[in-house]
Amino acid sequence: MTEQDNRLTMAPKTSNYLNRELSWLEFNQRVLDEAHDPEIPLLERLKFLAITSSNLDEFFMVRVGGLHLLQASGNTSTDPSGMTPKETLEAVSLRAHQMMVDQYQCLLQEIEPPLAEAGFQRVNPLELTDSQRRIVEHVFRDEIYPVLTPMAVSADMEFPYLVNHTLNIVVRLSPDEKSEQPQDRFALIPFGRTEFRFITLPSEGGYQYLPMEDAVCLFIEHFFRGEEVLESIPFRVTKNMDVSLQDEFASDLLHQMEDMLDQRKQGDCIRLEIAESVSVETLEFLERGLGVLDENVYRIPGPLDLTAFMRLTDISGFDSQKDTSWPPQPSPEVNPRISMFENIARQDILLCHPYESFEPVVRLVEEAAVDPDVLAIKQILYRTSKHSPIVAALIRAAEQGKHVTAIVELKARFDEARNIEWAKNLEHAGVQVIYGVKGLKTHAKICCIIRREPHGIQRYLHFGTGNYNDATAKIYSDISYFTCDEVLASDAVNFFNSITGYSIPQKYQKLEAAPISLRDKLLDLIHHETERKKQGQKARIVAKINSLVDPEIIDALYEASEAGVKVKLNIRGICCLRPGVSKLSKNIEVVSIIDRFLEHARILYFYHGGDERVFISSADWMPRNLDRRVELLVPVEEENCRNKLIKILNSYFEDNAKARVLNSDGVYERITPNKEKNLVRCQEVLYEEAVTAIKQAEQASRTVFEPHMAPEEQ
Repeated sequence: MTEQDNRLTMAPKTSNYLNRELSWLEFNQRVLDEAHDPEIPLLERLKFLAITSSNLDEFFMVRVGGLHLLQASGNTSTDPSGMTPKETLEAVSLRAHQMMVDQYQCLLQEIEPPLAEAGFQRVNPLELTDSQRRIVEHVFRDEIYPVLTPMAVSADMEFPYLVNHTLNIVVRLSPDEKSEQPQDRFALIPFGRTEFRFITLPSEGGYQYLPMEDAVCLFIEHFFRGEEVLESIPFRVTKNMDVSLQDEFASDLLHQMEDMLDQRKQGDCIRLEIAESVSVETLEFLERGLGVLDENVYRIPGPLDLTAFMRLTDISGFDSQKDTSWPPQPSPEVNPRISMFENIARQDILLCHPYESFEPVVRLVEEAAVDPDVLAIKQILYRTSKHSPIVAALIRAAEQGKHVTAIVELKARFDEARNIEWAKNLEHAGVQVIYGVKGLKTHAKICCIIRREPHGIQRYLHFGTGNYNDATAKIYSDISYFTCDEVLASDAVNFFNSITGYSIPQKYQKLEAAPISLRDKLLDLIHHETERKKQGQKARIVAKINSLVDPEIIDALYEASEAGVKVKLNIRGICCLRPGVSKLSKNIEVVSIIDRFLEHARILYFYHGGDERVFISSADWMPRNLDRRVELLVPVEEENCRNKLIKILNSYFEDNAKARVLNSDGVYERITPNKEKNLVRCQEVLYEEAVTAIKQAEQASRTVFEPHMAPEEQ
């Protein structure tokens, strides 16, 4: 069976909707396809492979974990695609097992051999040179053996707690001859949470390394002196992390979040990854101890936890195996010689990250922190970097006596611990910290700065499609919009007040917010195009989002398509809409782009009878975003910013290098470029445009002569 045939067997039941989980797996396959691509440098391919592993980890922890809970509860209801939790789990297991085979075929046959030829090599422990073996033994003796602790496990004792997604070694020892019923004995060696995974080996050239688990197995007898070791096998467990948070009645959300993190540690094992060389006896021991069914066991033909290989992609000395650098460019719209307040007061500014630098966003908050005329800063923090300059600026602002309000979303999945730490630091500095809204996640991206100026109070705004995270801003494709539009500013203040106080959410003049009005606004915009087309007028919908799951939005798009509206969707990840189906969606085109930067921006366009409406948003078209999160839809009306945004949006549908088209069966196919057309790679185009724009601005500035003026008399 070919890979294409295998994907077709994964297609969900015939309905108007594709299955969400299988659609997500197809997204991860598109990432894996990049790892297969021989046109991409080898270490970049290794990076994509690591990303597929990281993606699967989260998918199993949350989505598969949730399905296990539904199945265990006896739930037999069907999702919009017509599949029950049991049917979905079976399809997911089949597809994920095939994906694992594909991952390791990619690593072992396509990436590692040419990397080894280039001098970058994972060494088989049986092929270590004498000098390399001495180094490994030295590392084992000094850094591994004193740290790791084996645990004996017997049938009559409770199975030990194992940390989620960490490596372990299961050791099978020969029977105790003194026992009345001799049987194999077992022990576990947990690695715990450690950043130490690879041992660098001495080599005459290039880079050679050995995974730590290979070193442990090589010298396993040191842990069990006087015993016969029959087998030592690496394994890894994935636990169910879909722990629901019921915060409606929580008097202290911070403490409840800390309790939830503790609950996650105790989740059931839903996936066991183990070296394929494992014996029947050892596998049965682990399955029994962990309570894992055989269909949830993944026998791995290579090193476990491919996510860890991301660390190897930064090894120096192999530039030829990496992408050429695309450093973020300064925007010609932002004058570095004047403050961000002056820049924004002169004109609205729209930036496309990471092609254009995220530095103006950071600079705006840092300048506000020390500006004596700034009275208050209000900002939502969903995910931040480890050493966030924005959080540091907010702390500095509060310490200088400014009124600072930070809405910190403690429920940002897998960033909860970091956000709890930031929240405590902010509170300690005097920041008014709000832990979002009860029952909802606060996912909107907004910063509002209130400043006293000679003409009165002025409010400066930043809206984004991405988080206030200076680290991910270098690898995520997002939009920033700066403005001091008075109507948007009034809406922004009302928006913050509705979150932080008890005020009833008001109808905004320009903004739309979930879960109050955003869904209705989207449906109105779609229906408006539908009605225009029915009246014989021109109608068009173009959208770039990360996921499309919501049945009500999908049905509205189907209706628009049947009316003749041309709908073009660029969707990075999950898409439950079936495009190209006769009498349903023949006018809908869905493409997805996977490239060196993670596509994250949400940009929406509606022709609207020629009065083109353009928006950016924090929300994807999913029930969770539209019904269970605080999100924003922001109109971009200033002509230059709007035109720039439309140009950016259209560029995603000109890509014929990295784009893949979604077929009605849920399978994606790479676009085959027309021989008469040039190859267009959207991300490269956007980067080159950013480079050209700043070069032209610099060139123009050199042709303008600005005389020095005599200083004014005092």
